[in-house]
Amino acid sequence: MHPARTRGYVGIGAEGLSKSANVGALLRTAHAFDASFCFLVGTGFDARAGRSADTADTPAHVPLWRFDSADDLLLPERCVLVGIELLDDAAELPSFRHPLNAAYILGPERSGLSPSVLARCRHVVRIPTRFALNLAVAGALVLYDRLLQHGRFAARPVRSGGAEAALPPAPSHGDPVFRRHLPTWRGRPEETRPEGET
Repeated sequence: MHPARTRGYVGIGAEGLSKSANVGALLRTAHAFDASFCFLVGTGFDARAGRSADTADTPAHVPLWRFDSADDLLLPERCVLVGIELLDDAAELPSFRHPLNAAYILGPERSGLSPSVLARCRHVVRIPTRFALNLAVAGALVLYDRLLQHGRFAARPVRSGGAEAALPPAPSHGDPVFRRHLPTWRGRPEETRPEGET
């Protein structure tokens, strides 16, 4: 089984977490959804404790960046920071248009994202639930919603059930074509010209 190819890239991270197992579960989720990078802000992470939840050993396969504070947070150029938080004025996830290149950040369940991180976010999105979800579950829902929007899938049928046929593979441009000989209008290469001719 091959992961669905999507446009753009995605990173996911967390701020202020105290439990390494929660971080490990989020990292494993990011790896499963083919995230380009993960990051932590003001979070102590014990890799040994995190491995109990991250059985895929994500830091060995996906870059993991650590930052001391929101002021230190650096993202790739044109990468949009999106906060995931239960705020009244946040956009609801089912109605949100995901940026092409985005980094999503989640906070601890009890206190949420800090004002300094929220100030750095271009968008804030809420998952329409009654109360805060487990960190890895919230991350999975956001990444899944993004995959539905930016992935390439067959349309859902009108009645219940799956699509009758999957989409054909995305068109490719093929392998590069190299000329063996220069066309006559370009002249002859140096090695084929007679001696003495320049």
